[in-house]
Amino acid sequence: MEMNDMIMVSIDDHLIEPADTFKYFPESLKDQAPKIVRHPDNPNLEVWSFQGDVVGTHGLSAVMGLPKNEWGMDPTSLSEMRPGTYDWDQRINDMNANGTLSQMIFPTFAGFAGSHLARLPDQKLVLAAIKAYNDYYVGDICNRYPGRFIPMGVLPTFNIEEAAKEVHRLSALGCRSITLPETPYGVGLPSYASGYWDPVLQAMSDTHMIASLHIGGGFSLLQRPDTARMDDMIVLASAVSTICANDMILGGVIKKFPDLKVAMSEGGVGWVSFLLDRIERHLENQTWTGLDCLPAGKTATEVWKSNFLACYITEPSALDSRNRIGVETIAWECDYPHSDSTWPTSPERFHKEITAAGCTDAEINMISHENTIRFFGWDPFKSIDKKDATVGALRKLAVNHDTTPKPKAEYQRIFRAKEAANA
Repeated sequence: MEMNDMIMVSIDDHLIEPADTFKYFPESLKDQAPKIVRHPDNPNLEVWSFQGDVVGTHGLSAVMGLPKNEWGMDPTSLSEMRPGTYDWDQRINDMNANGTLSQMIFPTFAGFAGSHLARLPDQKLVLAAIKAYNDYYVGDICNRYPGRFIPMGVLPTFNIEEAAKEVHRLSALGCRSITLPETPYGVGLPSYASGYWDPVLQAMSDTHMIASLHIGGGFSLLQRPDTARMDDMIVLASAVSTICANDMILGGVIKKFPDLKVAMSEGGVGWVSFLLDRIERHLENQTWTGLDCLPAGKTATEVWKSNFLACYITEPSALDSRNRIGVETIAWECDYPHSDSTWPTSPERFHKEITAAGCTDAEINMISHENTIRFFGWDPFKSIDKKDATVGALRKLAVNHDTTPKPKAEYQRIFRAKEAANA
């Protein structure tokens, strides 16, 4: 398959929330809604303020479009970022330039699974903020740009009954996925096997809603020495997905909810074959423990193939395991605008790796977009003709779109000039 003939759908990308994100906050509470303000100690830094809590954007969350010598962990603001990180029209331009048809967007300020909002004290306001975010992204943005964004919602994980209600409300809005913490006990919540989550998992099963479990909340489970650098956590991040999948399978979660579908967001692929081999050897060899964790008559591999989807950014050797774990369980992701992203040359990187692995055209289509469309039950081709969805067709729409890196100072100059012009 030629690179320009591929269709690419990403199941893991991120939004740096723009100022209008919470415009659907209840009118009676609007004065208490989250808002962007200037940092009290650094007026050049825009931050979110909610319930007296001030939150900036982690530097590595929005580095695409910056020279690498300006990457870092320090908080940054909208004025220092590539506009495609927070402006939807510019996001579409960046997607076109990268030959990407569709993205699934995880929130930033709210936390990947709403974990930041869930820690704030006034739960009434948090619930209002979560519903407002869902109305904004699922109800507004995904309909404003049909076929370009996979609808995914956030839940009030601190109130499981309200969370289950929100699953059904989101389903009525056309939502296809929920972002949940990959290891809830890593963020102070009960495990999926505890029973706490049962109302939500049942609601998701009933509405055919996919659980997207993004790495991040479980980083605390990887204890590192004082001498460890930030590089350790970046490299080891996928280890958390191994723990998560182990929890879901050995914890009996899939046995209890056999219709539940789980996407391992940004978890990689290489660990899957090892985990399945290890679980199946364990269940065969360690019968003395009496573990009964799988749906009747199913092996761990069969459970993986029917209930899970793994995704990767760039992982050449992992493709060699596709026949072991099932090529139908592998999907691609871009991770824009995070530091692991391959934007704006994702098609080149993907095509080189998948061709080197000897993948057939049918396998390329499965990994690049078909597995995602099938797994999430979401069809972009209802809105966009396939001939207009290819890498080549999309890049033609962005032929004059500039993707060259610019320093923060240049982005800030452009941002302030636009701000002054609109004043």
